[in-house]
Amino acid sequence: MAKKQPAHEELQQLKAEIKNKAPGRLYIFHGEEMFLLEHYLLQLRKLLLDPLTESFNFHKLNYETFDVQDFANAVENMPMMAEHTFVQVDDIDLFKLPETERNKMAEILSDIPEYCTVVFTYESQPWKPDKRLKKLWEAVSQNGLIVEFAKQNQRELISWVTRHFAANKKHISPELCTYLIDITGGTMTVLAGEISKISAYSEADEICKADIDAVTEPVMDAVVFQMTDLMGEGKYGLALQKLQQLLKMQQEPITILGAVGSHFRRIGTARTLLDNGRNSSELMRLCGIADYPARKLMDAARRFSPAFCKKASELIIETDYRMKTSYDDPKRLLEVLILQLAQEARNDQN
Repeated sequence: MAKKQPAHEELQQLKAEIKNKAPGRLYIFHGEEMFLLEHYLLQLRKLLLDPLTESFNFHKLNYETFDVQDFANAVENMPMMAEHTFVQVDDIDLFKLPETERNKMAEILSDIPEYCTVVFTYESQPWKPDKRLKKLWEAVSQNGLIVEFAKQNQRELISWVTRHFAANKKHISPELCTYLIDITGGTMTVLAGEISKISAYSEADEICKADIDAVTEPVMDAVVFQMTDLMGEGKYGLALQKLQQLLKMQQEPITILGAVGSHFRRIGTARTLLDNGRNSSELMRLCGIADYPARKLMDAARRFSPAFCKKASELIIETDYRMKTSYDDPKRLLEVLILQLAQEARNDQN
């Protein structure tokens, strides 16, 4: 039966099917939040397979081992000393298979036996269905549940981080939850590892900022944001120190420059929106970002004038050109850029 509810309801349906011990026959798992994807994949395996017979009833294929006939055999194999079989297929682009194989897959996916559950996962490559290939698309969309595991919003993540620290007998404030989410990029996969490290490091029941900073490596975008904030606050020496931190993270100068350029483009967009009476919701739509970073960007943009944003863009473009065409040291060019941006910011604020 077709499942055409809004995307935000698909995960809720998956949860309900697992809770009710009534899994479907076909799932597509994809999205940015790998922690959730792996969690619900494990929940399905626990529901469907018995450890004693799992080796007989669990079939796993990937882009290196996938063969349509092998897949058909796995789906059709009767369960051995159990009620269910489980077939997991990783990172197969169904819509790029040859036509004959696509048609065969459409037939199989339209008639999966009641005892079998099939899950296609997409971790190392995106899920990009080609709806023009109607036979295969209809077989997937009408018989399966397509579940996107998107990054959680700020409120959900704060609650989740708080619970996981509590499981380690630690307490953390909402403000520090927000800080940790910000500097790690906000994915559960990364956060889970950082929570374990911070909990092991801290000797107190209450987590403090020093505990986080001692063991957590910020993501590049977070450091770039911190660097911009320091410029806006007039702390130009500390802003330059943030560049040194980026270089110590073994990031290529051209990659750092790209992150700096992207960040200042967003600040420029935010400044334009402010000047036209718009809010962070419009920035979210234009830049495809979440609520919290959008609000932070709007706050950062308030510290800079339109003239500064324009000059910053020009300096970044000039640095990019010199980095790609001259023999000058890329690290030195980055340092010069940050010094130039700091000077422009100083002039802007005087």
